[in-house]
Amino acid sequence: MADESPNPETAALAGPDLIRAEARRAPDKPGVYRMYGEGGECLYVGKARSLKKRIVQYAQGRFHTQRIALMVSLTRAMELVTTATETEALLLESNLIKQLKPRFNVVLRDDKSFAELMIRRDHRAPQVRKHRGAHTVKGDYFGPFASTWAVNRTLNTLQKAFLLRSCSDSVFESRTRPCMLHQIKRCSAPCVDLVSPEAYMELVNEAEAFLRGKSRAVMKRLSNEMQAASDDLDFERAARLRDRIRALSAISMEQTVNPETVDEADVIAVHAQGGQACVQVFFFRAGQNWGNRAYFPRVDKTDGEGVILGSFLGQFYEDKPVPRQILTSHVPFEAELLEEAFSMKAGRRVEIAQPQRGEKRELVQHALTNAREALGRKLAESSAQTKILDEVCEAFGLDQPPERVEVYDNSHIMGTNAVGAMIVAGPEGFQKNQYRKFNIRSDSLTPGDDYGMMREVLTRRFSRLVKEEEEGESDNRPDLVLIDGGAGQLAEALKVMAELGVDDIAVVGVAKGPDRDAGLERFFLPGKPPFMLPKNSPALYWLQRLRDEAHRFAIGAHRTRRAIDMKRNPLDEIEGVGGKRKAALLHAFGSARGVARAAVADLVKVEGVNQALAQRIHDHFRPGARG
Repeated sequence: MADESPNPETAALAGPDLIRAEARRAPDKPGVYRMYGEGGECLYVGKARSLKKRIVQYAQGRFHTQRIALMVSLTRAMELVTTATETEALLLESNLIKQLKPRFNVVLRDDKSFAELMIRRDHRAPQVRKHRGAHTVKGDYFGPFASTWAVNRTLNTLQKAFLLRSCSDSVFESRTRPCMLHQIKRCSAPCVDLVSPEAYMELVNEAEAFLRGKSRAVMKRLSNEMQAASDDLDFERAARLRDRIRALSAISMEQTVNPETVDEADVIAVHAQGGQACVQVFFFRAGQNWGNRAYFPRVDKTDGEGVILGSFLGQFYEDKPVPRQILTSHVPFEAELLEEAFSMKAGRRVEIAQPQRGEKRELVQHALTNAREALGRKLAESSAQTKILDEVCEAFGLDQPPERVEVYDNSHIMGTNAVGAMIVAGPEGFQKNQYRKFNIRSDSLTPGDDYGMMREVLTRRFSRLVKEEEEGESDNRPDLVLIDGGAGQLAEALKVMAELGVDDIAVVGVAKGPDRDAGLERFFLPGKPPFMLPKNSPALYWLQRLRDEAHRFAIGAHRTRRAIDMKRNPLDEIEGVGGKRKAALLHAFGSARGVARAAVADLVKVEGVNQALAQRIHDHFRPGARG
């Protein structure tokens, strides 16, 4: 793979002129090209079988939609990367789109990792548990599960049906009698040898067979064992086996879609409307439905379903295992190339198919219905949200509806463990990955000084914004800042913004009503008398939600900090007392209070504590006692 950086000779060129110059030096090889705008932002990532031929097309203006023409006109630099094959170029393109999120690409958003189930194999009593991330622990992995609910349901079934342990190794080794899970018949208690190692491994192997799709064989074997136990008049064992069979049956009954002809596949359907799209993904593993999830990638109104689906698949499987079969509602753009790339990645054949009949087509139609309904709900919510933001714009005298709203609140108890919080919201709701908390650091603040706390929080936030904007690295300037408080808090905020030169950002104070009644909030704007919004105003309800979310986040951050403080040990403050010495002291005297009462002669008896350190510990708890 070779990387060709921007050419200094083309630095003064822009748009079509730049692309024509790049076309002359582009290699006739497969690879990936990137287009950059004036501010260094990535506009587009594309791949080509021949970089030269593709860039010549741009230079000649072929097949340009209005959107592509705009992209070309904004281009100020290009980077080319050659690859050995077009397949490698496709994989690299997907990786770069996911990283850079270019403006003119279809971009997969909110791509969170999925949970899996893992049966550990590095312990004498294998453990079943949830897992996320890389497969670094020796064991058998099963997934993905689309939701926490789906993986928890299956984990509970495994515990009921196969009685496998879920405890940690430390708990397992320290048990001297069965735990509560054994009492409620969800664990066979291998920790205290109530089940032999051989019998426990049989349970583990049955669980593995169930997760690999052999549920009918497992249930038939259990049913035969139950009948044999009943024939032998061993009714207690028969009852236990009956309960295990019921647990396995329950998981099948809970699944509304449980195919007969699909063992391992992802069913993916796309529906586009109004310049937006929803991609619905259903996971089928071991012949079972392991849940579904809806995605709303960033698309353009000119993108067809095939183009959306092709780009989605490349990004979706960039960091996920690929199933043997992908069933789709539309033929993805460059489906054969995607198949080749996924097969190379998985080390086995991967099939992408648009089924035309039978159960597989019904599964795809079910996913398509879900995609259509999910997009309909989102469009309705988006329409309502647009009206709300228009109303906020009118109420606060903004030039245009806000795209990014930041809300600030503080939390403390009598000034202790003070924390400031910032939440972020926009047209698509809360942006939780943008939330920030600020541990109040200033020693000069009077405990409980809410004005001083807000001043510190805003100074730190907007100082950083100014620095990032000077370096050309920031795209998170708010359009509206909401402050929890009235005229005093607003005045402090405006003062900070003026000092930092960001006083072009709209700031509004939100004061709680009498007795903190919702609906009676007063809003404070610079140079205007306070006012209230109508009680039935959707904008008022939305602003209340923002304020409540900021309050919730601030309280949570404060409680976390307070819990850490409460756990802090006085021994941590003594120079020379590290983790091992602290553990030795606590073991010898039972608690920090016991250490505080100990004499120097007793302290030196502890391993690792010499005379000087013993005296230092003794003096720490008795300030002013010496001299």
